[in-house]
Amino acid sequence: MRPTARAAFGALALVLALPASAAADGSVIGGRPTQMSQSPWAVALASHARFGAQRSGQFCGGVLVGRSTVVTAAHCLSKEVLGVPWQQVRDLRIVVGRDNLTGGGGQERKPAKVWVNPRYDNWTNDGDMAVITLDKPVPNRPIPIAGRHDAAYRPGSRATVYGWGDTTGEGSYATRLRSAHVNVLRDAVCARAYPGSADGTYRSPSMLCAGEPSGGRDACQGDSGGPLVVHGRLVGLVSWGTGCGQAGSPGVYTRASALLPALLAHGAG
Repeated sequence: MRPTARAAFGALALVLALPASAAADGSVIGGRPTQMSQSPWAVALASHARFGAQRSGQFCGGVLVGRSTVVTAAHCLSKEVLGVPWQQVRDLRIVVGRDNLTGGGGQERKPAKVWVNPRYDNWTNDGDMAVITLDKPVPNRPIPIAGRHDAAYRPGSRATVYGWGDTTGEGSYATRLRSAHVNVLRDAVCARAYPGSADGTYRSPSMLCAGEPSGGRDACQGDSGGPLVVHGRLVGLVSWGTGCGQAGSPGVYTRASALLPALLAHGAG
């Protein structure tokens, strides 16, 4: 299960218990290593104080959609994930341009402003989005967001999910950025998989899901807030799901077009 608010605290404890080298040769479940030069808009949310110095303190992913604007999942900034309100995390950083979390390179930027969707529902997982304005613009190329009627959302589209999270579903966390190919699924498939339970409820206006019928390729804990990309456009943010890479339980993503009103109101460009 991706770390929804109900599962996140256990995921946090797991992250803190793992050695930095636990997944040096792993990948997003069913995926492979990815060069930052090919995905300069993939960023990591980090805090050494909350998650230790290993793996740069990474705990979630994010996406650069403007030179000083990052989007991520609302649950990444919840007390359930961080252990305290995000305002109390004094060393919250956005790591830009660093594919290997155990190395240097890139930048660690401070947030100048944080907006967490006040309508985020941690029971259904509806509205799982947040916008972070960086203290300074970065040179990395941002990714465009697919508009509401973009063909990138079409079922069957080949998508790629990126992250530094669990590579096996059993607590092996990546040190290098990974990616995996999945297919965008029909809303009816997603609604049947998640009609409403303690894990969440699929709602097509603000969500989409992607995966493989037999499972095996998916995002997992630690990938939350990271990008789902189709043809160079952002279509989703890793949000929630049951298990990781399980047949019949595709990954659920915040629909990227649902971010556009929030970015108009709270984005900095």
